[in-house]
Amino acid sequence: MKLDMSIVRTNATNLQNIEILSNLTSTFPTFLLTGIPGLESAHAWISIPFCCLYAIALSGNSMILFVIFTQHSLHEPMYYLLSMLSAADLGLTISTMSTTLATLWFNAREISLDSCIIQMFFLHGFTVIESGVLVAMAFDRFVAICDPLRYTTILTHSRIIQMGLLMILRTVILIVPLLLLLKTLSFCRANVLSHSYCYHPDVIKLTCSDTRANSICGLIGLVLTTGVDTPCIVLSYILIIRSVLSMASPKERHKVFSTCVSHIGAVAIFYIPMISLSLVHRYGRSAPKVVHSMMANIYLLLPPVLNPVIYSVKTKQIRKAILSLLLTK
Repeated sequence: MKLDMSIVRTNATNLQNIEILSNLTSTFPTFLLTGIPGLESAHAWISIPFCCLYAIALSGNSMILFVIFTQHSLHEPMYYLLSMLSAADLGLTISTMSTTLATLWFNAREISLDSCIIQMFFLHGFTVIESGVLVAMAFDRFVAICDPLRYTTILTHSRIIQMGLLMILRTVILIVPLLLLLKTLSFCRANVLSHSYCYHPDVIKLTCSDTRANSICGLIGLVLTTGVDTPCIVLSYILIIRSVLSMASPKERHKVFSTCVSHIGAVAIFYIPMISLSLVHRYGRSAPKVVHSMMANIYLLLPPVLNPVIYSVKTKQIRKAILSLLLTK
């Protein structure tokens, strides 16, 4: 009898150990999102500025898209590219809004691996698309300033469509393999993410599997996006500045260069937060968690909120179209 009881206790202990191991090591884990660390009791109040920023981003970018597609005078390459930028900003906003507000309002923190992968596809996908649009807009400014006589023959409507399809194709080719590799990994740590949404570098830190393939795929993706796009934008502006400085009249130089101010602003508010967040994840492990959270939210919300404002203020045609639309209502 004693032997039987000993066997039962041993089996129970083994079952508990297996259960513990299965919770610690899982191929299909559940992650926990994080709002603003240390300010959990104030999440309801913190959600108010978040809602305001989301409202500005959604309404601003929707307004620019509506104005461009309804005003025939704006059916030009420059404004088609601007509509692509607004569409990418809308995608970025919508892709994370649900999990962020659910975390702040209801403390709904759980998210499955599959849901996480879907969110990362849209989050990183729209980020890659926006980077590509900024390159296309830099090329647009380069052609308009350095070779204005050939502008209409180089940047035709069909070429703009080709650029858009190429951006989408590049996004799918680079993002899909990177995310599918996550399905092969096991996660054996406390699956608490640093942000209120799934971010690939954040998720990959929680795995206990070999991530060399993921690292190689991520490095290739980084080189073929930021590593290509940033030098292209810089080169475009070097050529633009050289062309502008060769102009005789200071007034003409100022007028020509002022057409680039909006794009320079869009580039700055896109790349600076993105690079800062990457550096925080790479080197700022000892930084307070609230720093990670704030950088992540700035990275996501700054471009969609500020881009419509910048282009509405600095682009005369967009400003006039929006004012005429608002005043006719």
